[in-house]
Amino acid sequence: MKIVAVCGMGIGTSIILKMNTEKAAQRLGMDAEVEVADIGTAMGAAATADLVLTSAELAPELSGVSAPVVVVSNFTSIDEIAEKLSAHA
Repeated sequence: MKIVAVCGMGIGTSIILKMNTEKAAQRLGMDAEVEVADIGTAMGAAATADLVLTSAELAPELSGVSAPVVVVSNFTSIDEIAEKLSAHA
């Protein structure tokens, strides 16, 4: 499964989301490739993604992507991320 972690600038919070998504996927036994993107490049990155993870503030800007866009409230919560991933596995 290809997952794109999106934040406003493509650094910082998306890296945290990427690392915790990898941990959550591993916990679930999922084969996941996670990449980061800023909001400007997210549309292109999401074109080949199976799932997009982002914040509630950025989700409306990603409404045109073909992959499901999932809002993560707490980027540091592996439990929340695992719950969101399992719903889309």
